[in-house]
Amino acid sequence: MAKKKPSLNIPDAPHRPGDEASFDSWPWKPEDLDWLDPVKCSAEDTAAHAAGLIRVLGEDNKASGAWDPKLDTDELIEGLEHMVRVRIFDDRMMKMQRTGKLSFYMRSFGEECVAIAQTMALENQDWIFPTYRQPGAQFVRGRDMVSMICHCIGNVEDNIKGRQMPVHYSYRDGRFISVSSPVGTQFSQAVGVAMASQYRGLDEVTITWIGDGASAEGDYHYALNFASVYNAPVILNLVNNQWAISTHANFATGGGEFASRGLPYGLASLRVDGNDFLALYSVTKWARDRAAAGIGATHIEVLTYRSGAHSSSDDPSRYRPSDEHTKWPGGDPIERLRDHLIEIGEWSEEKHTELEERIDEEVMSAYKEAVSHGDLATGPYPSSDTIFTEVYKEVPWHLEEQFNEMKEGFDD
Repeated sequence: MAKKKPSLNIPDAPHRPGDEASFDSWPWKPEDLDWLDPVKCSAEDTAAHAAGLIRVLGEDNKASGAWDPKLDTDELIEGLEHMVRVRIFDDRMMKMQRTGKLSFYMRSFGEECVAIAQTMALENQDWIFPTYRQPGAQFVRGRDMVSMICHCIGNVEDNIKGRQMPVHYSYRDGRFISVSSPVGTQFSQAVGVAMASQYRGLDEVTITWIGDGASAEGDYHYALNFASVYNAPVILNLVNNQWAISTHANFATGGGEFASRGLPYGLASLRVDGNDFLALYSVTKWARDRAAAGIGATHIEVLTYRSGAHSSSDDPSRYRPSDEHTKWPGGDPIERLRDHLIEIGEWSEEKHTELEERIDEEVMSAYKEAVSHGDLATGPYPSSDTIFTEVYKEVPWHLEEQFNEMKEGFDD
């Protein structure tokens, strides 16, 4: 009898355009997982937390369970304000892109909670190695919105002087390292900076993020290995937002899980509800305490959903149902925190509307000031001299030669 030839397994998305999107309700509840001592627990002790889901906000909009960080009202409102600011800022920037004011943009729609909650849980001296969906960390660190818009437009006030694509922010004062277009590189870089801080004996922790798609690249595994071997004080977040451009997360795991990948490397590993502000804050604070105590890195799967397009160049209706994001059991991160604040009597629909109107005015004012320095369509643009400046402390001879040749060409 002839043996049956094995067939090649080709993963696919659970839903495609024209399908009726549906997700099973999550079986995990806030009370399902115990809080562990970050300084005393081993990586093996976190196995249940990698297989389960850490949640604090329940379907009743109440906070419960061992992972509740017990934040005060002011902190919750600050988090809500930052998330609303990111969403309105993103919407305004997309309109600018569609009208030719900038060339390219990427929103954080549906993932605003990730950067905001996690950065708020850190100390100001900690290093941030983001992807392009964590610009909100800059708001937490106090960056001026006008400066952010000037970068995206690429005008004379762009702090990167046109060396990066729009949305590839860099904010030195906030220890926010430049976003990298080749996705995945930041993971290994973050581990290296964490090791350097550790070597120098500094109270600094590094946090970084990678997408589900980029986790199939070597950089992800190199970072986990180095973090484990050298006990680096780093927080390694794998943001499982279900889609890497047009490729579903199944292509990175074959339908498996992400959080447990850290366990074979000997890393404490957790899965957290990425649309739950309180849970995200709690696990990040936990990981920060663990790293600062010299116990090592934490590997976190942030379970969320990319509600919008991958970028201004993407049309998600070509590869998934247009309403799929509305069926995500994690809901909307802004609505969940808003509803929790209303539930505990510290917020209202009227206050939320006032917040949105105030921030919209803030964004419009920043936009008007930014374009007064120039825009993509009309300039003025950064001087061509900046091709050779502000990179090296001492300009190498070959670049100096090229710089002089350029000046001579202009003189002619």
